[in-house]
Amino acid sequence: MMFNQKRLHPAAIFFNFIRVLRESIFAIVLGFITFKDDSLFYFVLITSGILILMISFSILSWYRYTYRIEDEELRIEYGILIRKKRYISKNRIQSIDLTSGVIHRIFKLTRVQIETAGSGNGAEASLKAVKRTEGEALRQELKTASTKYADENEEFIEQTNPSLKITFKRLFLAGSTSGSIGVLFALMAFGFSELEQFIPDHYYDSTVEWAIGLSVIFIVVLVIIFLILLWLFGIAGTMIKYGNFTITKNDNELFITRGLLEKKQVTIPLKRIQAVGIQESIIRQPLGYVTIFAEIAGGSMDKGEDFSSILFPIMKTDEVGDFFNTFLPEYAAENQDMIPLPKRARKFYLLRSSLPVIIIGAGIGYFFTQFVWVPILLLIGSLYLGVLRHKDGGFYQDGQRLTIRYRTLSKNTVTMYHKRLQAFEKSQYLVQVNQKLATMKLSIIGKLGVGTHFKIKDLDESRTHQIADWYSYRK
Repeated sequence: MMFNQKRLHPAAIFFNFIRVLRESIFAIVLGFITFKDDSLFYFVLITSGILILMISFSILSWYRYTYRIEDEELRIEYGILIRKKRYISKNRIQSIDLTSGVIHRIFKLTRVQIETAGSGNGAEASLKAVKRTEGEALRQELKTASTKYADENEEFIEQTNPSLKITFKRLFLAGSTSGSIGVLFALMAFGFSELEQFIPDHYYDSTVEWAIGLSVIFIVVLVIIFLILLWLFGIAGTMIKYGNFTITKNDNELFITRGLLEKKQVTIPLKRIQAVGIQESIIRQPLGYVTIFAEIAGGSMDKGEDFSSILFPIMKTDEVGDFFNTFLPEYAAENQDMIPLPKRARKFYLLRSSLPVIIIGAGIGYFFTQFVWVPILLLIGSLYLGVLRHKDGGFYQDGQRLTIRYRTLSKNTVTMYHKRLQAFEKSQYLVQVNQKLATMKLSIIGKLGVGTHFKIKDLDESRTHQIADWYSYRK
């Protein structure tokens, strides 16, 4: 198949304009605040001229941007005054992702993002707006460097690609237990603190006086309603982000589609997976649910993703084995008896968890004696977290595969292969030397080409030597 030279869909003009406007909005707002009293007419006149220039720039950028496939390469030419040419060989392409935002979906368009091993902070190429059918055809053409035909006498065996789609019930449960309420609360608190300076003083003072005059029961009810609303917003956000989440395994890649408002199609080549993990949040673990994620080498941050790629948002613990057997059989494993942390390491985990709370709690208890119960509760919680961190820490090594387990707030079990490890580091401070303990740090390649690190503290020193010998092939 040959793609003749084409331009993007005219909707790309709108996306170019929005991008330029977003980059200039701060200067426009600052100019309005500065000149709104004495020179408002001149501000409007200058702003109108700038907007006309932005629209002209967006149109010219779209007109001068062309792409085609020729000689096993994607060839892109762009630039208004300085003409630039970018040639991307099919053999260098690592993944091709399709993303359809709300405006894309209205006009049946998609955005094509092409990544290579050296994409860095941004995608190697991004076609902002093409027809959906053309984007899918472009991805299919670029994915295959050569097309193989079967002999006429060869018998075809139809292969079915395994696929798994999240159910509405599981999606709702994922939103209910996502813990995003804390993030939303922090964002709203930050937004209110920034918005406070724009509220007139008399409105602010009257509102505060009204709140102080309310009864305690009424305030408690308002807080409960507010938290319920935040919880519902968290559910809605998760359902919008992971709606219709489907993972499909093709020959050498995983294909993920998700999103209600913005539909994303992400391709993960199996050879770029550096490690696979199981995350059990402190909320989901008692319910028996986990999240499956993978650490992917290379890629860019254009996708707006976390540093770890979610392979499946939520599933029952007893379903994990079947998931790995179907989609990642090389990471499937029977029940593993983890080598735990030594008992003498527990006091260090308790100390690390509780020390910040003790310091902060001492200040609260000294200055706000009526709230002394708050640091006491936090101290009990931090001590319990320290016990969990010590209990959950450990590792299991089997042949070329290493599995480690650790906890921050969530319990994480990560499996990686020897060939994926980039570095091993052992460190000890004086107290650890006396206790014959050590900290183990493992590094793999992550997104953006930078390292992703896993650390287990206060491991038995002899066990650390065991992993070091395994990693370096020392005898």
